[in-house]
Order: sequence, then C-alpha cells, then structure tokens
Amino acid sequence: MRILVTGGSGFIGSHLCEHFIEQGHDVICIDNFFTGSKNNIRHLIDHWNFELVRHDVSEPIMLEVDQIYNFACPASPVHYQYNPVKTIKTSVMGTINMLGMAKRVNARLMQASTSEVYGDPKVHPQTEDYWGNVNPIGIRSCYDEGKRVSETLMMDYYRQNKVDIKIIRIFNTYGPRMALNDGRVVSNFIVQALQNKDITIYGEGLQTRSFQYVDDLVDGAIKMMQAEDFIGPVNIGNPNEFTIKALAEKVIDLTGAKSKIIHKPLPADDPTQRQPDISLAKEKLNWQPTILLEEGLKKTIPFFEEELKKNKIT
Repeated sequence: MRILVTGGSGFIGSHLCEHFIEQGHDVICIDNFFTGSKNNIRHLIDHWNFELVRHDVSEPIMLEVDQIYNFACPASPVHYQYNPVKTIKTSVMGTINMLGMAKRVNARLMQASTSEVYGDPKVHPQTEDYWGNVNPIGIRSCYDEGKRVSETLMMDYYRQNKVDIKIIRIFNTYGPRMALNDGRVVSNFIVQALQNKDITIYGEGLQTRSFQYVDDLVDGAIKMMQAEDFIGPVNIGNPNEFTIKALAEKVIDLTGAKSKIIHKPLPADDPTQRQPDISLAKEKLNWQPTILLEEGLKKTIPFFEEELKKNKIT
C-alpha cells in the first residue's frame, strides 16, 4: 500500500513510518519540522520505499495514497502554546486538507485525536461517550479545541461525503525519539534525573496520568486502521494510573539519580485525573497495552542518555 504519515518525523509518526517501511509498504512522510526532527527518520531516508516531503498540512497537497495517518500537530503544552494560532490551524486546516485528499482518492484516513478532548474530566475513567470538560478560552484550548474540531470535521465528512474515517484518542505516550525539550512529564523527569537536577513537580504531584509506551500505541493505531465497520472514536492508552509524584520517584530509582523533588504552582487548566477506559478497544480491536511502565522506562532512559551525550549536555 501507499501510506501517508503526516507529522512523520515526529515522535510517534517516525515509529509509524519505521513500522510500515519494515512491512514493505510505500511510505510518504510529510512534515514541516516545527517539532519533528530529521534525526528521527535519518535511518529511513535511503530505503527505496520511503519519501520525505517538507510540507505544512495547513496548506493543501495533492498525493495519491491508500491510507493516511494524520499525526501532524505539536502535542506538548510547551510547543503548542508557543504558537497557538499555528497549533489550531494545524488541527483544523490540516484535517480539512487530509479529508479533502481522502475524499478525492478514496483513501482511509485516521485522525490522531487526544485524551485532551476530555479536558479536566468529571467522569473517571474516561469512556468515549463522555463529552468532556474543556475550557474553550484557556491557554490549552488551541490544542484541546483544535482536536475537538478535527473530530467534528471527520464525522461530518463521514456523514455527508461517506469518507472512510478512523478516530483514535491517544493518552499520554512516551518512548524513544521524544524531543529533549518535549516538555511532557516523562521526558522532563528523565532529562532532569540524568543530569542530577531537581525534578520539578507542579502542585502536590497527586494528579494522576496513565502512561503508554509508544510500541503499544503503534499496535493500537494499526489495529484500528485495519478494523472494518468501526470508525471510533476509540481510546488508545494504558489504564494503569500513576500519580506524578510516583512517576518521579520511579525515574529517580531507575536512573540512580541524586535528584530531589521540588514543587511549583500548578499551571492553568491542568487536568487532575486522566485514565482511559479501554473496554471499547478490547472489544472492537482485541487490543490492550502489554508494556508496563517500568519496562517502558528502561527502554526509554538509554535513548535520552544518548541524546544528552550527542548534544554535549551534562
């Protein structure tokens, strides 16, 4: 198949590209390198079945493909708040452009949505039929509401134009190829611990998150793309819930760091709880994550050690 991965040089997109290359598919990776990195796909460049196109999905593009994985969008608060207008344009215009392409060439399109559509949830754990509790004018809303609109667009193109769609809601994901300056909690803690710096926790650290290793996400996304008669949305995440404080302590333990935990004020609209109910994924996709947090962290820490060395950061 000819498979397009938007945001293909990003953390998750590069893992998808790698998987499809190994399967022998023709892969087109498009990225504007706002948060993606050529280093993530450098090892794929010489493959006969890999193409890299520098392009911004908020602008139209004409390609002939069978499947589209729309993963283009900054996903960390540090990056999406840096240019909030660009973030929401990526979600809205990018999705419109990919839907237009899917409609034109009769391709199947997957939208990478997010657990952020649930906002600061009043329902726990979160099921797909929960509409969320989102602040539409907050500092995170460029991302939250952008992804909510992208889901709306997907459903409207499906209902009005019969476009072949899939929607996955991705929960916190970590693993190799996250950026050093990603700004999300797992990468922050690992980088701070490897440098024996104080580990920064916002608030008391009692807010909870569920962390899934990137290989589990890739497996779930592919199973969803292959599923017939099910368009989603479906939660793809690890239901094992940890406090931020417990994560920090685990990272210190696994790295052998001398770091101390320090507390800073909680940022605006930071969700207090986040845990996926994955009953639907189990039922419809026969999918559930298999990699436990400790195992995933042990695979991720060496990557960050290498990155710090490469960048001569001590």
